[in-house]
Amino acid sequence: MSIHAEIEHLIRARYPILYLVTSEEDRVLALVSDIARRWDKAVFEWTCTSGIVPIGTSVQSQKPRHAATKDPLSALDHVVDQVDPALFVFKDFHPFLTRANHAVIRRLKDIAPHLKSSRKTIIIVSPVLEMPAEVEKEVTVLQFPLPTLEEMMELLDRVVEEVSLLPNVAIDLDSHGRERIAQAALGLTLGEAENVLAKIIVKHERLAADLVEEVFSEKQQIIRKSGLLEYYATAETFDAVGGLDVLKDWVRKRARAFTPEARAFGLPAPKGVLLLGVQGCGKSLCAKAVSTLWQVPLLRFDIGRVFGSLVGSSEENIRRAIAVAESVAPAVLWVDEIDKAFAGSAGSGVVDGGTTARVFGTFLTWLSEKTAPVFVVATANDISQLPPELLRKGRLDEIFFVDLPNEKERIEIFRIHIRKRHRDDARFDLGRLAAASQAFSGAEIEEAVISALYDAFDEGRELTTEDVLAVLEQSVPLARTMAEHIQRLRQWAEGRARNASMERE
Repeated sequence: MSIHAEIEHLIRARYPILYLVTSEEDRVLALVSDIARRWDKAVFEWTCTSGIVPIGTSVQSQKPRHAATKDPLSALDHVVDQVDPALFVFKDFHPFLTRANHAVIRRLKDIAPHLKSSRKTIIIVSPVLEMPAEVEKEVTVLQFPLPTLEEMMELLDRVVEEVSLLPNVAIDLDSHGRERIAQAALGLTLGEAENVLAKIIVKHERLAADLVEEVFSEKQQIIRKSGLLEYYATAETFDAVGGLDVLKDWVRKRARAFTPEARAFGLPAPKGVLLLGVQGCGKSLCAKAVSTLWQVPLLRFDIGRVFGSLVGSSEENIRRAIAVAESVAPAVLWVDEIDKAFAGSAGSGVVDGGTTARVFGTFLTWLSEKTAPVFVVATANDISQLPPELLRKGRLDEIFFVDLPNEKERIEIFRIHIRKRHRDDARFDLGRLAAASQAFSGAEIEEAVISALYDAFDEGRELTTEDVLAVLEQSVPLARTMAEHIQRLRQWAEGRARNASMERE
């Protein structure tokens, strides 16, 4: 059922007080006005600065018609005195629903029976929920959703119609382009979306699908305000990832997973993947590349920020972080080193009073039940620290094991990093380099190229194959010092996880 239909049914059923949790007052007023017209009711709005006035006049009117009703008690009295059927929209009423305002709470409870026997309804609109126990049985709480794709398309059509007559603005949007812009704007309010479209037009003097990054930049504001998630503006692509062909193909096949065509085809939105493996082999790089390939925002979730000092604050923080991620969806949520974040969750009842276990439980429940298009990329290095509940099918779509690169992949990695440093890879013996770098991770190969560049730069000459070979010979890869750990990883992954690469050496 749509929110419009649900609110209309509640009003017609004479529910006395509705509480809509949203910051989009204009959308609520438009919806309430439409319902009022259908059922022949007057509409009034209340603010603490204007009192009760007919809808649409609170800002324009310098002298409110009922100035005395700026006081919340007087405003509630005015609702009772109103004879004709009416809807009263109370904006930002939540500060008056605290313990310090018991008289207001009591009056709200007193008038609820009167509202039930009349054709009047109070609709509280607030960005936060403040619900005193005294009135919770009289108030119906609704989460007012963000604009749908259809509403974003309507807004985009309206903006295009308004600017199409301007001589210096070019509109280059086909049906697919309109859908991309509208899809990228999901998670914004209508006001935020209208602002970012106006910014694109002013900045570029055109509106086209290739400017979708500008829409993503607007979502950074939402993420920054949360303080729990970090927006990663990345340009990394899978071209910078050597090997991992199986993982790349799996991700490529889901590139259009968030489109309406995928929904119409019967495909659910992908939930996520767990990348388990050796340090420095490209797990974090893959998370960034997924975001670029799918052209959706990348959010890094540092679970350490969730844990607060106040009792109950950690659980609230994880819920807030999830809500922020869903509000900017579709998005990729990158949970780096999840094994360390939730290490010890099984015994947290002794260590931290069960806080870690509760936070972990909230996260697991969300993974299983989430419907918002948030794709989770979790990375881990140590399977002994992974809670078994995370590995159950249904939490994530797939578990990939990222092993040390084989010889073919090492050649590709050397080629990537040599080209990245503006050198011609044809001048290097990549086969010798790959043979000399057995058991090296991708990060260690990159560091070898960089160290060789320093040596060549110090001697005032160009980089050669011998320079890189010399660095490789002097280096001891992590795989040798942690051979037992890597072997244990491989044994665990056998039969439990898909190999992200092709055949091993």
